Amino acid sequence: MFVYYNQKGIGDVLLFPIKNSEKVTFESFGDVVKIIDETTNELVGYNIFRASNYFTDLSDGKMKLTEELLAEMKEAFKQNSLTDSLDLDLSPKFVIGYVSEIKPHENADKLRVCQVDVGNDQLQIVCGAPNVDQGQKVVVAKVGAIMPSGLEIKPTKLRGVDSHGMICSQKELGLPNAPQEKGIYVLPADQEVGNEFQF
Repeated sequence: MFVYYNQKGIGDVLLFPIKNSEKVTFESFGDVVKIIDETTNELVGYNIFRASNYFTDLSDGKMKLTEELLAEMKEAFKQNSLTDSLDLDLSPKFVIGYVSEIKPHENADKLRVCQVDVGNDQLQIVCGAPNVDQGQKVVVAKVGAIMPSGLEIKPTKLRGVDSHGMICSQKELGLPNAPQEKGIYVLPADQEVGNEFQF
């Protein structure tokens, strides 16, 4: 989960996007603007104006949302009479996984049902990539991850089979010089399962 700050381009505003939305509406609480999806009423994010008054360590660009930043954000909310709880899961959403088992999908020839070890959990992920195989180290977008395209990863059923996450390609991760042909990003064998994938 990331926040964004660009003093020269935008001004003294901390941007905290939570999900994408086509049509939004706003509610203002002093220096904090709450952004809401007009159709679903879901929270889309927050903009915190006069950010340097609330945050001690701002740097231009993308910043990982840490416990320290989150604590300062909660204090900013309190000072501006916004009662949103900000109970956020800050655990990494893009992690290194190990494909421990792979089976054919009973209802689709091109899909396979993968059991993926992500360190502290075993996830069942349905994958259609032609190059997915047992024994690979891969990049897993866990439930709650927001892809560079804006897609939010949610628990789903693919042709009737539960899937909890996505095994990613370089293209889906927005990596430079990603190959155009379809296929997941297979990592070197020395990568540590469960570690956060940095990109």
